[in-house]
Amino acid sequence: MLVAAGLLFLLAHALKAYGWARLFTSAERPKPLALAAGNGGASLIGLVLPGRFDDAMRIAVVRRYPPCPVGVRGLCLSLVMLGLIDSAALAPLAFAAAVLGGAGDGVRAGLGVVAVAGIAAATLIVVLPRLAESRRTSRFRLARWLRPRTTSLRRASQAWALVSACWLVRAVALFVLLGALGVGYSFPLALFFLCAGAAAAALPIGPAGTATQVGAHSAALLASGVGASQALSVSVSVGALGVLSGTAIFLFAIAWRMGLSFVPTRSAIA
Repeated sequence: MLVAAGLLFLLAHALKAYGWARLFTSAERPKPLALAAGNGGASLIGLVLPGRFDDAMRIAVVRRYPPCPVGVRGLCLSLVMLGLIDSAALAPLAFAAAVLGGAGDGVRAGLGVVAVAGIAAATLIVVLPRLAESRRTSRFRLARWLRPRTTSLRRASQAWALVSACWLVRAVALFVLLGALGVGYSFPLALFFLCAGAAAAALPIGPAGTATQVGAHSAALLASGVGASQALSVSVSVGALGVLSGTAIFLFAIAWRMGLSFVPTRSAIA
């Protein structure tokens, strides 16, 4: 079960990378492996540094992974759009967890906030291309820079489909993990667990990215009636598996790039 959950986490990383890639224009799009390495490095740096430093790690890794045709400002813009798409993709999952789960009114209210935030994010994604094309905003330099880089509704829809698939795969992985670790096979609980961690990751800053998510996961399990010690052990185990899967992708991307760099040398020797 743990191996299956780990493979599902790896698949979720791949889907997230392909979804992120759809937010770039064809001329500025990095390699999907570079984006996956950025996400993997972010999960690793979340062990020691506060929240939002993971985004800095994503930018640093993608920029250092050749070839990278996009600049820092373009990467920052793509991360903003990726955050909006994450919120929009989580909205139906939060709604399903609120309807299907047996939690109290406070938990349902929190899930409702996540769902409403996702709907607001989806609205903003739809409105942004129209704002970029508006004549009123064309007089501003920032608007003129954003116009060719604004994600079209078609590419945003493709990214939303891939990111939604990523969150669904993570939910299935959590469903498997919760059952394997003794909490029980409950898909509503897995959705609640997932939404709690995603809401914690969206905080402006926290003591440490992984620690914040572990605390949010523990709180979600406690609110569902799980004992304190079991909730903490399960949350730490899930966090450790997530970090291990991200680190594995990060190291694989480095090894793959180093292997490619040796190919011209071997050809020259031959």
